[in-house]
Amino acid sequence: MKQFYILLIAFLAMRVSYAQELTGRVADARTREALPGVSVNLIATGIGCTCNTQGQYTLSGTKGDDSLKISYVGYITRKIAVSAAAQMPVIYLEASSTNLNEVIVSSSREKQRRTEAPVAISTISPQILQETKATTLDKVLNKVSGVYMVDLGNEQHTMAIRQPIGYKSLFLYLEDGIPIRTVGDFNHNALIEVNMAALRNIEVIRGPASSLYGSEAVGGAVNFITAAPTLVPTAKVQLEASNWGYKRTDFSVSDTRGKAGFYVGGYYADQRNGYMDHSNFHKLAVTARTDVQLNERNKWTTTATLINYKTDQTGGLDSAHFFAKDYRNFQTFSYREVKALRIRSTLDHTWNESNHTSITAFFRHSTIGQNPFYAIKDIRNTLKAKGEINSDAFYSYGVIVQHKKDFNWKQASLIAGVSADYSPATYYANYIDIAKDAAGYYVGYQATDSVLTSYRVGLLNTAMYTQFSFAPVENMRVVAALRYDRMDYDFDNHLPPSAFTGAPSERNNFNALTPKLGLTYNLQHNRGLYANYSRGFAPPNISELYRGVKVPVLKSATYDNYEAGGWFAFAQQKGYVDVSIYQMKGSNEIVSVRDADGSYNNRNAGATTHRGIEWNARYTPVKSIFLRTSGTYASHIFDAYTENGKTYDHNDMNGAPKWITNTEITWKPACLKGFRIGGEWQHISGYYMDAANTAWYNGYELFNARAGYQWKGFECWLNCMNIGDQLYAATAEKSAYGKSYRVGPRQTFNVGVAYTFVGKK
Repeated sequence: MKQFYILLIAFLAMRVSYAQELTGRVADARTREALPGVSVNLIATGIGCTCNTQGQYTLSGTKGDDSLKISYVGYITRKIAVSAAAQMPVIYLEASSTNLNEVIVSSSREKQRRTEAPVAISTISPQILQETKATTLDKVLNKVSGVYMVDLGNEQHTMAIRQPIGYKSLFLYLEDGIPIRTVGDFNHNALIEVNMAALRNIEVIRGPASSLYGSEAVGGAVNFITAAPTLVPTAKVQLEASNWGYKRTDFSVSDTRGKAGFYVGGYYADQRNGYMDHSNFHKLAVTARTDVQLNERNKWTTTATLINYKTDQTGGLDSAHFFAKDYRNFQTFSYREVKALRIRSTLDHTWNESNHTSITAFFRHSTIGQNPFYAIKDIRNTLKAKGEINSDAFYSYGVIVQHKKDFNWKQASLIAGVSADYSPATYYANYIDIAKDAAGYYVGYQATDSVLTSYRVGLLNTAMYTQFSFAPVENMRVVAALRYDRMDYDFDNHLPPSAFTGAPSERNNFNALTPKLGLTYNLQHNRGLYANYSRGFAPPNISELYRGVKVPVLKSATYDNYEAGGWFAFAQQKGYVDVSIYQMKGSNEIVSVRDADGSYNNRNAGATTHRGIEWNARYTPVKSIFLRTSGTYASHIFDAYTENGKTYDHNDMNGAPKWITNTEITWKPACLKGFRIGGEWQHISGYYMDAANTAWYNGYELFNARAGYQWKGFECWLNCMNIGDQLYAATAEKSAYGKSYRVGPRQTFNVGVAYTFVGKK
């Protein structure tokens, strides 16, 4: 009997060692957030499972001598022995830097593979964000093909995506799929309100995206996706400084306990004694996020972002001062101050494998107060000028409801949604007297009790949208989308109407129906083609519609876009190329037209054509070397345009460089793990400075270098921007007042250190 029990115990022990249950989690190696949907398979038996919403997997029947294969779209596949996996509560996957087949969310507001989206879309990965160590967003966005984000100093900016450099409401900026600012109150400096330190990644759609996101998504839409809670306790602190008095501190802390996780992160930046006088600024940005997995079918996510920012304003220099490298600022008192708060709360409910609903409620508040340099106007034959101090503010209360249903027919899916956004906005401007010295510098001002503008606008945007996709034949996918927007403006002028104080109080409304039709064709082996037609629209902004006009008569500008492209992997998946070709025509564009009496009015008098080709290529010839090049060649033409009473039909649009390229090489030597060094070349070709095509700016070449070293939780880096200290203009313009050059950043060295603490579960 004793021998029988011994044999029984031995048999059971063998049974346990032969077949046991294995449980663990899978997370992103850089962000340490859970990766749901990862495939975990036993290589010998083929038994497998998919990670749940919290990145957890459970496998039964595992054997000690077997191995796991962990794979996920856009990540490098790992193989781990079962015995080793049993000792790893969290398995980390590294994102692939040369794999186009990644997961995106911006193209359909739902997760999908990049290769299934018939749009020109690019992703700025967590790796790029972490290794670039950007102090401004243009340092990473300019790596995207077809994108030129213009650095106007101290995080101020404007954008050019399938459009010339300009300041119109042709770009939509999103945070987790929600517009950062309300419709009708566009500000080209909107990205001041983004917390750079709390970003997981960025997705950029080039071309109209109005069929899903509505107005202003014309040249492109940029979606900033916030960091999610980490699976393990994580805390980080980062310090950096530059040779021009820039100092910055980043911080973050995150963890997940049971079904609830949290993330808090942000930064404080301060600039003193820069290369231009009167160019100081400071900014505090904080983001808090909680993710609660209520159960396997319900997830509740809440995010709040707070921004407090103030900067001195630096305007352009005339030719004499610019080329003499005289960086004295003509304005000594202009400033911009931004305060913003955004809160959104989303409930995701999965009904079954075929149905998913999300409900998002959001609140936004933004105030921009400024003494703007561009409002300063000289009074002839005197040492006097006039200007203004103004304030633009709004509150937003909104909701977005979306449902997705998958069908058992032709891999079909239907997305439908409704949204409502009520945003009361106010604008106030007060006249100031400005003193000017004999050298032309504005040295001070005197506030007055003269009110220039004072109004309130109730902005209501209601919309419904739908998108249907299916596979009519193998390897082909067709996507059709349609959105209807109605925008109601309830304008209340607090002053008597005039040519400057604004239009009489009244109500206006705008309607837009924006379609999209596209298809993708999979050529296999990470190769494919796509084509689409899409329409974008931009309603007049409240400043265009009501300020400085007698009667609001403007219509929405519309843009029709046709494009085709493809993606092609090569060299045993060591690299890929994606290419887009497009033509976009704009009509009813809003331009400022001079009337016979010498006054100016905004009118729907413009029409334009935009054509171009965009490319992005990545290649890793050997494991330690990474090559990337991206760019665009484009033509932007006035079909119909009148300025100051003169017609400029068929002229090149001003501020429109034909060539924009960004090329980078990075070396990560195998003999020194954690070390990286890289060089970057930014090329902006020449362009006309005015619509008459009478003045030309030659563009510029810019070279940057970055080096860094990471060992365990410690990291240090040194970045050198504009290595050759080249004199260049971020923007170059010509007007009736002469030529104006906005000085681009001079040679800048940024040095930083960081430490990341990672706990264990």
